[in-house]
Amino acid sequence: MTHVPLPLRAGRATLAASAAALLAFGLAAVPAAADEVETYEGSVRAQYVGNTQDGHRVTMQGADTTTASTFTLRLEGGDDLTTYCIDFRTQIQDDAWYREDDWANYPGKGDFAHPGKVHWILQNSYPSVSAADLATAAQVRQLTEAEALTATQAAIWHFSNGLELSRFSANPEVSQRIDAGAMTKVYRYLVDTAVELPQEPGPALSITPGQASGQAGGVVGEFLVETSGSDIPVELGDVPEGVELVDVETGQEVTTVGDGDTVGFSVPADAEAGEASFSLATEAEVLSGRLFQGESEKVPTQTLITAKGEKVSVSASASATWTAQPGQTPPPTDEPSETPSTPPSDGPSDTPSETPSAPASPSPTPSDKPSGPADDNPRPSLPVTGGALAGLVAAGLAALAAGGGAIYLSRRRRTANGQDLEG
Repeated sequence: MTHVPLPLRAGRATLAASAAALLAFGLAAVPAAADEVETYEGSVRAQYVGNTQDGHRVTMQGADTTTASTFTLRLEGGDDLTTYCIDFRTQIQDDAWYREDDWANYPGKGDFAHPGKVHWILQNSYPSVSAADLATAAQVRQLTEAEALTATQAAIWHFSNGLELSRFSANPEVSQRIDAGAMTKVYRYLVDTAVELPQEPGPALSITPGQASGQAGGVVGEFLVETSGSDIPVELGDVPEGVELVDVETGQEVTTVGDGDTVGFSVPADAEAGEASFSLATEAEVLSGRLFQGESEKVPTQTLITAKGEKVSVSASASATWTAQPGQTPPPTDEPSETPSTPPSDGPSDTPSETPSAPASPSPTPSDKPSGPADDNPRPSLPVTGGALAGLVAAGLAALAAGGGAIYLSRRRRTANGQDLEG
């Protein structure tokens, strides 16, 4: 291995430290990018605020033991929904935000292969059906609410995540008796009797898509409204003059909408580039079997499904943007530009070009113009961006050059000392 003299190693270490310090300073000086804000339009939003009710413990084959519970989602309007879990292998996140969505957009682990059978269970078990009525249907003597909830959740997991029941056990925090045999019989009744309901329940309120874009001179966006409400008044956001929200089929301006209506923004041909939005708010029913998925893609949370229908206050919104038609840019002014793109020559050239059409070649003689600053006025300071970083890089190169010079002089001194000793 080649031996590196101590002064040279010290010089290299100094250079490395200088370069690292300059690089660290340059990176620290660059403003951090703003966090991306996740926004969702077009569907009902709700937040997980806690458990509605706890049941007993469930062990599914090949999976960990967990406590069955129902969960409370609080809508933006303040109403609460009761939901079950349809995503066994994903933990629920505290205070997570959710949005109403379709079965086909299920984001959890597992394939959610039989949503229609899950929907049947929700309509024919607790809490849509009382614990007493569920016991009668399953032909068991009696059933507590905690037992009914637990058997229902296990049957849902069977179809939402493809899991089979292993056993039920008591939850110490639920001070009630447990009849594991009765719960198992209810579970088998629900799994064996469930049928695939063909019709997915409709949304309480949704606008699809939530965003659209287009060009002035036509209708921008085809927003489909789906709702269990009717005659919902339209509230327009900041809409430029001349732009109207119209029925896509008739072209008529709309002020109220209902289920199945398709609307868009009619934008005049001479309109400048712009944007517009509208929102809907109404009293509607969130039906049992509606899927709610977490909004955050960075922190997954358990996917939920509504346990029973609830009459609630809901709202949704959508927006559109458009570009101006070609030729709509402002016409050029007759006034000459204050700063011509090509500075005028100080005078005629002493040696006219033999080929005027060819690009001028650089002059081989130095310019008569002094090489001093372009003007004496100081420039205003700038935020640390690309130009400032270039200055930092230049300073770093200068520091590296200085370090290199120091190494060179050190080596010369060592050579000179060596010659003196030899002499």
